Amino acid sequence: MRPTRLTALALTTTAAALTTLGATAAPPRPALPEPTGALPIGHTRLHLVDHQRPDPWVPQQPRELMTTLWYPTAHPDRPPAPYLTPAESRATLDYLEGLPELPDDTLSTTRTHAHTNAPPTAPTLPLIVLSPGFKQPRAALTGLAEDLASRGYTVAAIGHNYESVATEFPDGRLTTCLACELNDQTTVQRTRADDVTFLLNELPERTPLRPNRIGMAGHSTGGASTTQVLHNDPRVTAGINLDGTFAPPLTDDLDRPFMLIGAPAHRPGGIDHTWDTSWTHLTGWRRWLTVAATDHASFTDFSSLFEQLGSKLPGEDLDSHRTTKITRDYVAAFFDHHLRGLPQPLLDGPTPHNPEVIFEHHDQR
Repeated sequence: MRPTRLTALALTTTAAALTTLGATAAPPRPALPEPTGALPIGHTRLHLVDHQRPDPWVPQQPRELMTTLWYPTAHPDRPPAPYLTPAESRATLDYLEGLPELPDDTLSTTRTHAHTNAPPTAPTLPLIVLSPGFKQPRAALTGLAEDLASRGYTVAAIGHNYESVATEFPDGRLTTCLACELNDQTTVQRTRADDVTFLLNELPERTPLRPNRIGMAGHSTGGASTTQVLHNDPRVTAGINLDGTFAPPLTDDLDRPFMLIGAPAHRPGGIDHTWDTSWTHLTGWRRWLTVAATDHASFTDFSSLFEQLGSKLPGEDLDSHRTTKITRDYVAAFFDHHLRGLPQPLLDGPTPHNPEVIFEHHDQR
């Protein structure tokens, strides 16, 4: 018996519904935004142990760090780099708020654009050190790191041990955020500055990389601690604070190039007064930019990842594609200007191409 038109329509509708159901039930696999530079990216991880320094959170142990490196490579045939390990993915999903229930491996299967253990093409390149926010994994700045590496930088993201919800070491140990129990930001920032100095000492000993100029950027606590790194280590010549509250505010002058990029909460006279107080102590080249309709985590991978996972960062109204592009463009322009000596009109003032970016203060230096 041939199916009637109504029966055929019902069968088609049922098949479409089953297809939709299957598509809905498929585990999400988000991807980081594509890098904008032309160069393929290599990726490797370093396990570093400072036997001369006890860990401030576990004093009976030496200070240990996991660091991720990205750099240009001529060998884009190596396996894709993982975003997080499965154990780190589980712990990070537990930490993040506002997401639907997701498989534990969602962030360990997130697609990246770097190639594991691919050799670097040019060991002598400018280096940018990245420091994540308090509690956040170092992977939270992977999208920015990949973009900078694709533009010809070496990038090192430091995992500050016991200051993240999860850091997995090569032997399978998973450390958690012991520092969160104390929330001693003075010790956190001092420790992070020491971590950066140790990394810079170890990098030429442990890798073929020989940075010729060094800058630093960080998000949240990582951004606030960048000023302390510039005060302590003359090798680091320029820095960026991405939405980090200065705790405490700056009291000593800093004459090296520095840029503040943040959400509206940091605007002059806004909720966070530490930028107002600290601004006068930035005595070198300086910029203070607000990105409208953003929130604290907008300058990390979580803006894009949340959107792909069916949610939105609390407080963020700007589309994640715009947030990502603005963050990448202004960070790259800053380092191109100060580490490579390339003029960057983007940093001179407001532009109609980026109406969301407000120049609160800037000096024509």
